[in-house]
Amino acid sequence: MQPELADAPFLQACRRERPDHTPVWFMRQAGRALPEYRKLREGIAMLDACRAPDMIAEITLQPVRRFGVDAAILFSDIVLPLVAIGLDIDIVPGVGPVVGEPVRDRAGLAGLRPLGAGDVDYVTEAVGILVRELGATPLIGFAGAPFTLASYLVEGGPSRTHLHTKALMYSDEALWHDLLDRLADISAAYLATQVAAGASAVQLFDSWVGALDEADYRRYVMPHSAKVLGSPALAGVPRIHFGVNTGELLSAMGEAGADVVGVDWRLGLDEATRRIGPDRAVQGNLDPAALFAPPAVLEEKVRDVCARGAKAPGHVFNLGHGVMPETDPGVLARVVEIVHDQ
Repeated sequence: MQPELADAPFLQACRRERPDHTPVWFMRQAGRALPEYRKLREGIAMLDACRAPDMIAEITLQPVRRFGVDAAILFSDIVLPLVAIGLDIDIVPGVGPVVGEPVRDRAGLAGLRPLGAGDVDYVTEAVGILVRELGATPLIGFAGAPFTLASYLVEGGPSRTHLHTKALMYSDEALWHDLLDRLADISAAYLATQVAAGASAVQLFDSWVGALDEADYRRYVMPHSAKVLGSPALAGVPRIHFGVNTGELLSAMGEAGADVVGVDWRLGLDEATRRIGPDRAVQGNLDPAALFAPPAVLEEKVRDVCARGAKAPGHVFNLGHGVMPETDPGVLARVVEIVHDQ
């Protein structure tokens, strides 16, 4: 890690220290709400943008310049490493990742080969550019968690019910664990590539794991998330673990091995901390819809999140999910000001 990064407020909070101000960054800050992003992406498909080092770097830097956030997050998509190993996946505007041939048997599993650093050399190049440009601002690398990646592969795309995913999980447990084990290796390798190139923290996104109860999470998912988070290649960098609608899973997620547990907006950070325990920092958790509230209401909500987060061993301010495309960038800038004023 670069010497100037050691005392970065974001990294201090991840280490459960008390920086001089509460650090803040926003999930999906690098993207859809910014007019400069939309202009840059005109006519360029998402996956093409994710494979162009200069574009990755520029999009990642845009919110840092505009908002003065305390961390950058690499512009990418969680299915990128799956595309890189040859799977037929497209990101369809307004829909999300769509899989050409869903993986529901051992023949499909055979197509998931290991990920090598050379498969994502454009990410290595982009991270190198960003580390030089960001200086004392940490860069967060990220990957999709095994369950969420499996859900896309098994369903063939986004799903509200995860019916095919759960059916496979319950009906062929051996195949299920083999699938998640292979996805854990891919995610761990993808994160390792980013860390080796200079990322100073990582986040594991498990967007859909809130579809499970705690017993199923512990049996079918937790060992594989723990494998990713426990990868030796990630030793020494803060590891954040985030999922949506995971209030009932927070205790187990805290045990999976992350240094920081992300919390969505459905649970106060004080109660989340009680569930997670004293050995993890927390991240979150303003409702993204609050960004559309009147200024006085928004400020009250931001300060409430900060007050609850202050009761945790460490707190990184964020939203409880990603920035929505309709969000006014000026409101995000105001949130940064309020948080830094705490």
